[in-house]
Amino acid sequence: MDNPVLVDVTRGAVTESRHRGSVAIADTSGKLVCSIGNVDMRVFPRSAIKALQALPLVESGAADALDLTDAELSLACASHNGEEIHANAARVMLLKAGLSEDDLECGPQWPNRMEDAAKLILADETPCGLHNNCSGKHAGFLGLAKVMGVDTRGYVEAGHPVQREVRLVMEQLTGDTLSEDVCGTDGCSIPTYASPLQSFATAFARFGTGDGLEPLRAESAERIFDACINEPYMVAGAGRFCTRVMEGFRGRVFVKTGAEGVFCASIPELGFGVALKCDDGATRASEVMMATVLEAMLELNDDEARLLDSLVNPPILTRRGVEAGQVKPQSDFVSLLKEQLG
Repeated sequence: MDNPVLVDVTRGAVTESRHRGSVAIADTSGKLVCSIGNVDMRVFPRSAIKALQALPLVESGAADALDLTDAELSLACASHNGEEIHANAARVMLLKAGLSEDDLECGPQWPNRMEDAAKLILADETPCGLHNNCSGKHAGFLGLAKVMGVDTRGYVEAGHPVQREVRLVMEQLTGDTLSEDVCGTDGCSIPTYASPLQSFATAFARFGTGDGLEPLRAESAERIFDACINEPYMVAGAGRFCTRVMEGFRGRVFVKTGAEGVFCASIPELGFGVALKCDDGATRASEVMMATVLEAMLELNDDEARLLDSLVNPPILTRRGVEAGQVKPQSDFVSLLKEQLG
């Protein structure tokens, strides 16, 4: 059975494209409070779970041993633009561990924004691992390996002690068994494990509240949550959805995107976690899906309402900047959210 169409793309008065998807919203016990589409199908979370992957860095004591700041912890959870501020912070994280960019195994990547790429070109430089959108996460992995006293080489491999720690945390938070048959390789070369959306929603409900977590893990989750809220620019960067939402909601919401149309979120005041997937992997649709979910779940002040309205209904622009259409949630999607969320 196909997932329902959740997002339409219009041009003029005509619907030009449609995006199908699924949404799971769960409480800390794992109970679904909202289920749209097939939330039992396994999906790769990609970068949407970086905050959970950073937990061993904090609860092991490595973050304290390396004297990591909120900005650096936020970068460990980031899919950043590769701006200078991001690359420099990743470099400092490595220096604190006695390492350098040569130790990164994430691979080089051009910065997202043309202006940042132009700086490299004008300086006759090419991008390195520091510009990779996952460089903060990898710097965190390397720092953890250093403090654990294990070999930093091969830290991206599934059998490395760092990745074994990360997998254990994911299994404990999701309640799922992450075996080799559900393992793939992420774009930055680390293992990624497919689980049902319901499992990820449950994990993020626990992450945002600490409910059901041992005291050390709850404290570590709170520290990571607060770091991302205090330094939202480091999580993504200029013009990015995650940065804009966390800046606008000032601690009410944690959101994180992942490749191929995945999004996860924590809503501590409600005790809920959210996980969603756009079937065709389109970020333009997954962002609208997440914004629509937040709009349906939360009581909003005027500033929050304006922000979400701009994210729920982003315009389709011509090359001259003239609005030609919209990316917008399907009316049935909005109705289902209202019906299930009460």
